[in-house]
Amino acid sequence: MELAAVRPEDRELLWNINQKYLYEMTNYYDDELDPQGNLHYGYFDAYFTDPQRNAFFLYDEHRALVGFAMIHPYSYLGKTPDHVLAEFTIFPMYRGKHLAKAAAEMIFGQFKGHWEVKYNEKNVAAKGLWNKVTEKYRPQMTRMNDTETVLSFCVT
Repeated sequence: MELAAVRPEDRELLWNINQKYLYEMTNYYDDELDPQGNLHYGYFDAYFTDPQRNAFFLYDEHRALVGFAMIHPYSYLGKTPDHVLAEFTIFPMYRGKHLAKAAAEMIFGQFKGHWEVKYNEKNVAAKGLWNKVTEKYRPQMTRMNDTETVLSFCVT
């Protein structure tokens, strides 16, 4: 796995793949399309202006783009984490190859400190991934509402 920072010239690519990811997330959230057929992502521009926000492309060993991750330090729980995993996906055609686990471990290995990761309880695959990958960090589990859970943990 390779983690590559999204550069300003990669903005359109990130927008396009984020839209596909957001569309997939409509299986769990009731988001509406805008008049242009896009799903709203209010913080997208901030990933190119806020130095505390980082976006990464995820590449496999063959240098194929297999997913992306977006990280910021803004808590879901009103705390002060170092890192919050805002968005993360491995594209459907690359799933089932343990790439998500490898990418998550790579991210946590590069970004030490206090983390928050949120998942939707209806997203069984995400729930399984995040509970398994974070198990060694002994996360605190916080139910935000009927459908969302946040895992808080420290990577040293």
